[in-house]
Amino acid sequence: MTQPVPFDARPVLATLPNLPGVYRMLDAEGSVLYVGKAIDLKKRVSSYFQKSDLSPRIQLMVRQIAAIETTVTRSEAEALILENNLIKALAPRYNILFRDDKSYPYLMLSAHAYPQMAYYRGELKRPHQYFGPFPNSYAVRESIQILQKVFRLRTCEDSVFANRSRPCLLFQIKRCSGPCTGEIGEEAYREDVRNAAAFLQGKQSELIDGLTRRMMAASEALEFEKAAELRDQVQALARVQEKQFVSSNHSQLDCDVVAVVLEEGMVCVNLVMIRGGRHLGDKSFFPNNPDDTDASANLEAFLAQHYLGAPLPPVIIVNAQIGDTLRDYLVEQAERRLAIVSNPIGERRVWLEMAEKNASLALSQRAATRATQNARLSALVEALELEQAQRFECFDISHTMGEATVASCVVYDKGAMQSSEYRRFNIETAKPGDDYAAMREVLTRRYSRLAEGEGVLPDVVLIDGGKGQVGIACEVLSELGLQLPIVGIAKGEERKPGLETLILPYLQKTIQLPRDHPGLHLIQTIRDEAHRFAITGHRARRAKARTLSTLEDIPGIGPRRRQLLLTRFGGLRGVKAASIEDLARVEGISHTLAEAIYNALH
Repeated sequence: MTQPVPFDARPVLATLPNLPGVYRMLDAEGSVLYVGKAIDLKKRVSSYFQKSDLSPRIQLMVRQIAAIETTVTRSEAEALILENNLIKALAPRYNILFRDDKSYPYLMLSAHAYPQMAYYRGELKRPHQYFGPFPNSYAVRESIQILQKVFRLRTCEDSVFANRSRPCLLFQIKRCSGPCTGEIGEEAYREDVRNAAAFLQGKQSELIDGLTRRMMAASEALEFEKAAELRDQVQALARVQEKQFVSSNHSQLDCDVVAVVLEEGMVCVNLVMIRGGRHLGDKSFFPNNPDDTDASANLEAFLAQHYLGAPLPPVIIVNAQIGDTLRDYLVEQAERRLAIVSNPIGERRVWLEMAEKNASLALSQRAATRATQNARLSALVEALELEQAQRFECFDISHTMGEATVASCVVYDKGAMQSSEYRRFNIETAKPGDDYAAMREVLTRRYSRLAEGEGVLPDVVLIDGGKGQVGIACEVLSELGLQLPIVGIAKGEERKPGLETLILPYLQKTIQLPRDHPGLHLIQTIRDEAHRFAITGHRARRAKARTLSTLEDIPGIGPRRRQLLLTRFGGLRGVKAASIEDLARVEGISHTLAEAIYNALH
């Protein structure tokens, strides 16, 4: 086997300009290894081939370079934006990468006459009110539960709200004031909405004072029932205020706290979100390809990938220095005063220390999990009699009596499930209910490309099935010229976990591991994830097929009218709940057609 010719950088370096821009390092197959920005392209790119103190990670990258591409920009700020976009689009192997999770959840108060309170993700649209972002869905739902208890705002969909003839259970248990059936007037309901918005904006103290004054006034006017309701609201708000983890002297402060911690070769960035003085929760991020020696590099990568092109709070507190270019661009993007504080004092110092402690705790937990995963992996590799194995791909088939067959492929690699590499396959050629043909189709589609060198081959292929499915897998891989260990996972007696039989055709034998074997636990984890991913896809495909066919069966309903109906009423359930008059209000639906739709669905 001939050795690859070392890359000669001199011709490229000789032509590089002394201008700002972005450079891309490519390997022999044309894949992008690294994307970087520079004030001076010539000096920056030359440094990779002239310096002797490069980190081991960068040294390894340089040895793989086969080509260099550059793009000149008008300024370093423009290079920063281009670099960030390319990193997200290409996910280079040697860049510090944070999972893109820009779609943070919000709590929405709609702009209806009786506003709906709802969990929301996506583009913010006027004239609705949005509060957040929240670090996770749990924080949003917790806030919704608080507001339901205190202010009793509706959470039902518009289609349900418009068609209620009597209050729902939430009204009975005092979690909704019943605006759908006129149990509360519009102005009184709007007052509750204003109070809920004040609470979400961090004005708890002012809100409690105002409600207390109203309670006293109602009591003096001998309106004791109204006074009791206000008393309950005051007490509930006081309890919520006592539970706040962050106590801020700036009651309406919006702030993000970002702390990066490096321990034992691992990196964690902890993001704490504070809105209206309320601690909404935190979230820990673990980058791919981290620089475990440079806190500033990891922090800059997170800030760029998290905030560029996204809404910014007025204050960001960090625990490491960042470059002037990134700082200046974030300030310019904010279009208002933005403070990036790296050496906070007082309560802000306490918040930063809290974020650092959260990051350290997350790293400790991750290290413990990694040790457990390594033990499980080692035990499994030993049980399968393999020299080594890191990457597993597992396949499962899901259908209901042959309907809407879906196959899943899940990936376990680097000590964890790699959800971004999961794939689903809608089975088209196999006859309904023929699991063997379905397995042949999915394996052929999956490994035809991999056999041609596109993508990464697994070390082990797991098949959720018995000898029949395993035999099909062996045939397909043999036809494609691939020699990969195949392991079948046959369900045990009464399909009980722990009684699985592992079929090992490459050893021409079967084994049954003890129920407490760490390797069996890993197999079960991967197999269960493949099953979950397959059945989720199957149910979605089946529901879509049934939804479409139900409306398609009605004469006069084509694709456009079907889409208008589903959009207007939020799905088939909403269409079924609609009255004939509501259906007739949809564009293109006459009263006669509305009657036909109603009769067909009831």
